[in-house]
Amino acid sequence: MPKDDSWNVVYAYSREQAIADGVLVDVTEAAKAIGFKLGTVVTDHLFHGYVEVPPGLEGEGQSVTGRLHDLMVLALFAARKAVNTDRVTFKVDFLMAPGRKETVEVITHIGPGDHGEPVLTIMLPEDD
Repeated sequence: MPKDDSWNVVYAYSREQAIADGVLVDVTEAAKAIGFKLGTVVTDHLFHGYVEVPPGLEGEGQSVTGRLHDLMVLALFAARKAVNTDRVTFKVDFLMAPGRKETVEVITHIGPGDHGEPVLTIMLPEDD
């Protein structure tokens, strides 16, 4: 990003730092396998709350890989329908316990990375 000397920056938290701290989970390789071409992260709240398999579902055909794949496919479908916007919202059903699904609204946002490059962030509305 270009430097603007008219502002006195007190503190800056980079995307790279957020990934290192675990606030953002880098899912770029999974996103590329689905068809995304940009660096992609999921917020820790979304990842640990919904992508990770809840206790009791380990033998129910659930996996982090499968749940992440489903999230990424729905994000890709929503992104392909988007026109002239930097964000899209869509809904995902996650199995949270045997026989109990939870429908979650998710946001995919494209914005600048640490060096001004386009990157994707997939998050819950409260993470925005």
